[in-house]
Amino acid sequence: MIWYGDGMGWWGYAAMGIGMVLFWALLVGGIVLLIKLAAGDATQPIRRPLSAEQLLAARFAGGEITEAEYHDRLQVLRGAPRTTP
Repeated sequence: MIWYGDGMGWWGYAAMGIGMVLFWALLVGGIVLLIKLAAGDATQPIRRPLSAEQLLAARFAGGEITEAEYHDRLQVLRGAPRTTP
């Protein structure tokens, strides 16, 4: 066999060190990613369903019902006696 000098030299040791750091970083990062995917996305806040009044207000704001319908239905929801014009 033919040998070139006294071994790898400083660049070989530097490349080995950098490669080892990258290897461990990828391994640990992959394990963390797998744990996060297995656990699900727990960072999302839990959304409670809208109340009937909030849903009615959203429909009114979206233009699905008129102002008169909104007030009539709101009175029904609140249990107030209905007034007929």
